Amino acid sequence: MQPEAVTTIRAPAPVGPYNQAVKAGGVLYCSGQIALDPNTGLMVGAGDVEAETRQVLSNLKAVLEAGGSSPEQVLRTTVFLADLGDFALVNAVYAELFSDGVSPARACVEVAALPRGARVEIDCIALSS
Repeated sequence: MQPEAVTTIRAPAPVGPYNQAVKAGGVLYCSGQIALDPNTGLMVGAGDVEAETRQVLSNLKAVLEAGGSSPEQVLRTTVFLADLGDFALVNAVYAELFSDGVSPARACVEVAALPRGARVEIDCIALSS
């Protein structure tokens, strides 16, 4: 089985040498998404972590759908926060997308910095058709 690159114009183009996702053996490996508007390439939210999280999850959902998956098929996520103090706000928005069925396994870590000054980045692994 050959890995297959997954791309969609409904999510921001990669800002480096990677794919939005790679699909192999019925599994979709989604790269981390930050709050970039896919139409403009600019950050969304002006520092509002809830607005950033909504855009991040919108981007991630678009990549999932392009790869033949959905939020309900996500097995694991990693949440990267520039400030762990934002955890409760991010968690509340996150729960809106991942509230149906079995919630994915998750890791959440505070990092020194994220690309483009983002406050949140999320990646995931999901089942795919």
